[in-house]
Formats: sequence, C-alpha cells, structure tokens
Amino acid sequence: MEPMQGNRLRESARVVTRYRAGHASVVEDHVAAEEPMETRILWEQDGPLHRKSIAVTMRTPGDDFALAAGFLFSEGLLATRNDIADISYCRDEHEQQAHNIVSVTLRPGLAFDAARLNRNFYTTSSCGVCGKASLDALSIGGHQPLVSRQQLEAAVLSALPRTLRAAQPVFESTGGLHGAGLFDNDGNLIALKEDVGRHNAVDKLIGEQFLAGSTPLDNRVLMLSGRASFELVQKALAAGIPVVAAVGAPSSLAIDIAEAFGITLAGFVRPESFNVYTGRERILT
Repeated sequence: MEPMQGNRLRESARVVTRYRAGHASVVEDHVAAEEPMETRILWEQDGPLHRKSIAVTMRTPGDDFALAAGFLFSEGLLATRNDIADISYCRDEHEQQAHNIVSVTLRPGLAFDAARLNRNFYTTSSCGVCGKASLDALSIGGHQPLVSRQQLEAAVLSALPRTLRAAQPVFESTGGLHGAGLFDNDGNLIALKEDVGRHNAVDKLIGEQFLAGSTPLDNRVLMLSGRASFELVQKALAAGIPVVAAVGAPSSLAIDIAEAFGITLAGFVRPESFNVYTGRERILT
C-alpha cells in the first residue's frame, strides 16, 4: 500500500475584486480546493478479479486513501483493516485523472456479497446521503447500542471547538472547510481532518484510524465544526465513538439515532455553554 498522499493542493489562489467601504480593489484570495474522487472496489470471485465503481464524492484532495477506507468502513462494506489487501490510485493508462480514482482491493478469500453494492451512491460536498437510491438505504443494520463508561467534564467539552478551530490550517486561510476532530477525555486532540464536505472530513478521520487498526474508537469524542446530521452520527456509531459534539445544531434524525444507539450527542457547543440531547449521563458538571 502506498503512503497516503498529503502534498496535493488543498487550497487554490484566485484573483478577486474586493469591496470594502465603497472601494474596490483587485487582490489574490485563497479558496478551498474541490475535486471529484471516485472509489472503486476490486475483489476475487470464482477466479477472476471483479471491479466496481461504488461512489463519487466531491472532496478536498488529500488523505484520499483514508477517505475511501473510512467510507467503506462506515457504510458497513469493510469490517477490519485486514479486509484490505491494497489501496492505490488507479494506474489505468487510459484514465486521465488517476489521482482522482482510488482502487481498494479486498483480501483474497474474503466472502464479499456484491449485491450489497446495488444501492447507488453519489455523494456531494454538501450532503452524504442525498444520492442514495432510496430511504431504505439509510437503515442501520447490524449495529448494537454503544456501551461505554466514558465520562467527560463539561468544561472539557466546552473547550473543544476552540481547540479544533486553532488546529484547522486550511480553514484559517480559506474559511471554506469543515473540520472533524478526534479527542480524548481530557480534551487532547488525537487527530484532525478538513474537507469541503463534512461527511468527507469524518470519513477521512475514521478511515485513518481504521487503517491504523485503532477502531473501535471507544473513549473518544468526535467534534464537528458544523451541524450534526444523521449520516455523521451513523459514521460515529460504525466507528464505536460514544460522544459526538457539534458547533451547530443536530437534526431530529441524528438525535433519534443517538438515542437509540447509546450515543451522547451535544450541539451548539460554545465556551461556557452547550446543549446535550442524548446520553447526558456521560457529561460531568
């Protein structure tokens, strides 16, 4: 497996006309980069190697292998790190955008049901679930409620957004990226990912931990720079994360899922204030 790519441009310079106090000036501005990435899965079945394209997402380049692995894991298509034999960029000489196509090869002998890929994935940078074939595709199968004795001080939770923001280098220069941070119970930042798509940032974060063999992520906190929607809580559940906190609001379905599966969900997290919607027993005041 090749090292995860980290040197692609995550921001781009553009010439803009800036208006301030009634005056116009031409300046250079930095914007977040956005490119499509296709994820392909390859597996052996009765001898030959099969290939299927399963998702296209608009993402910020970088951490592409983690993004692909995190997506497959959070969607239940992979169970352990050992399910992957290789992750690489497509090397088909006919492909013009090789670094925008990631191929995930499953280990030989893995019992893989290709029918599970029948639902149609098309994700955009704004929504991780709007392109799924039907509402039935949103059902959560095979997951059990999270049982965790984790407890988090209220003051630690309140401080997470500030720590997250301070660690977002591309957001600082572009103002155009979502952030997802993984924290321990003392508020120490374990890992951070940024992307134009909030679901991509979470997939990159979880995918990196999955590839490192660190899942499930019990006794960890997922901090989101925006709102907490259904698909983000679903991804936290798949990774075994018992506490999800967001700067913005949770959706009603996110609250329902968190309640049903034993996840502590906090929203509108600010210094000195936040709302706890589910699992308040984990928060110490």
